[in-house]
Amino acid sequence: MNTPQTNHRILFFAPVLVALLSVPAVAQQTEKLQGAEDFNSTILWTGGVGGYATYRIPGIVSTKRGVLLAYTSARMGTSDWADIDIVMRRSMDHGKTWTESRRIAGETQGTTDNPVAIPDYQTGAVHFLYQHNYERAYYMRSDDDGKTFTKPVDITDVFEQFRSEYDWHVIAPGVGHALQLKNGRLLVPLWMSTGTPTGPNSRAHRPSAVATIYSDDHGKSWKRGAIIVNNSEDIPNPSESMALQLADGRVLMSIRNESTKNRRVFSISADGATNWSKPEFDEGLFEPICAASIVRFTLSPADPDPRILFSNPDSEGLPVVNPKRANRSRQNLTIKMSTDSGKTWPVHRVLDPGVGGYSDLAVDGQKNIYVLYEEGAIKGSETNNTHTILAKFPIDWLMKGDTVKH
Repeated sequence: MNTPQTNHRILFFAPVLVALLSVPAVAQQTEKLQGAEDFNSTILWTGGVGGYATYRIPGIVSTKRGVLLAYTSARMGTSDWADIDIVMRRSMDHGKTWTESRRIAGETQGTTDNPVAIPDYQTGAVHFLYQHNYERAYYMRSDDDGKTFTKPVDITDVFEQFRSEYDWHVIAPGVGHALQLKNGRLLVPLWMSTGTPTGPNSRAHRPSAVATIYSDDHGKSWKRGAIIVNNSEDIPNPSESMALQLADGRVLMSIRNESTKNRRVFSISADGATNWSKPEFDEGLFEPICAASIVRFTLSPADPDPRILFSNPDSEGLPVVNPKRANRSRQNLTIKMSTDSGKTWPVHRVLDPGVGGYSDLAVDGQKNIYVLYEEGAIKGSETNNTHTILAKFPIDWLMKGDTVKH
């Protein structure tokens, strides 16, 4: 059943309109704006609608059969430690219409969060991971494009394998989507923290480290990879990361961090699990200390297209709205493209100049590009978002963007 959709003009190279804040329906199809070519956007979730205060940590994938799965964390409160469920919507027509939002994990008690999906292009399955209370990790699988999922299986034991090297108190996969390599390996980035309790139901997310887990048997069993980067003076508190497989087969990891350099960190491995290169800052990618998405411009890992897409709030150089969050402003969500395996990012286009937080990118079999992202600020907080919006556009739309930032 599809939720009725209503047209609205919103946020394409203009401030977010106040009228959006009172949209009653969960999903609204926006109107194409003049000069926007084939750009479309759709509100998939709205804070305060559906029994949840806000929706955070979005993810989107296109399955082998072309079904779009959009998923996010549905929070009863606004804290990372609130009672949180995971909800999903599906589209069978390339994002034109969507099923109603439904809960796929969580019992509205405790923190069920950090959803990560992996389309399996060999079997057609969709693999799904998440954490509960930042101390247990779970895996489930769908063989019908997200219509149903198997009963969750506790896979915390693979995280326990890090204990001798890193005695974590907090674990989480992702964020966004994870990856299947050309050889069929399922690869999931993760972050861990040795943070101590900060309250009766919470533990600090810092200091932190980044690693991977992987499966070579389509999710039946999981193994740990090497720790890629640990908290240090050079790269403080690495956390939410995302991987892609380059056209030459190597795996590139894009890593959030809290360095005062405010630049994204990259590391490369031949197999996505071992022998990671020394992490290096990418001078072309501003890091506002926020999750970002990265994906190759392809659906199948076997596609040789070398182009890479990247999305995050590129707020560098913009006026500081909140002095306490200087260089951490989550505004000016921007899409960038590299044609040389991430060495340079010559193509830039602003997707949303307003408040825009976490985002996730997907490409379908028709080479449509999708960006699912957090938009708007509840009570002025850029980390508590008003809407989760899906933008859809072709590569031509991106190529007409600015080649110089701002």
